[in-house]
Amino acid sequence: MITVNDLRVHPLDQVHRLIEPGPVILVSTEWQGTPNVMTNGFNMMVRHAPPLIACTIGPWDHSYTALVETGECVISIPTADMAATVVDIGNCSGADVDKFGKFGLTAVAGEAVRAPLIAECWANIECRVADTRLVDSHSLFLLEAVRAWTDPSREAPRLFHHRGDGTFTLDGPVVDLKAHMTKWQYLV
Repeated sequence: MITVNDLRVHPLDQVHRLIEPGPVILVSTEWQGTPNVMTNGFNMMVRHAPPLIACTIGPWDHSYTALVETGECVISIPTADMAATVVDIGNCSGADVDKFGKFGLTAVAGEAVRAPLIAECWANIECRVADTRLVDSHSLFLLEAVRAWTDPSREAPRLFHHRGDGTFTLDGPVVDLKAHMTKWQYLV
């Protein structure tokens, strides 16, 4: 029988590496006529309907002010082939750089929010801030998806996930367990 003495202590400042969030995403905003985009590795789905997404975006991010002031953004989901560019986007600030220009991203007008979609991404989700109660204490925004888009030319895209230490994992094969989802059949 295994006891706690047989296990290795894991540093608390690295717990995020054990429970990785959703895929690495790009969050675009538009404020005072200027579009911006940031890389985000701390995000997760919170609810199915209405669809709520949680994202950590803090005052250290240039996009924070735009999100607070406008209450809207677009979550763009890049594919694994964009991984190096997405990391590079996260290594500079929109306060200093026009990231759309520098990284050759195509801004596409959405239907529900002013923030731009990103044409190079597999999916784009137009969002409005739904709840700010955790912003001051935890830099956590709850975003409601109000419109979503996917690129039909990309079948079975591979997304990538941040491990918190400069390494990433790629999506692998899909495992179909729909038959086992008896309690949640309405979601299938």
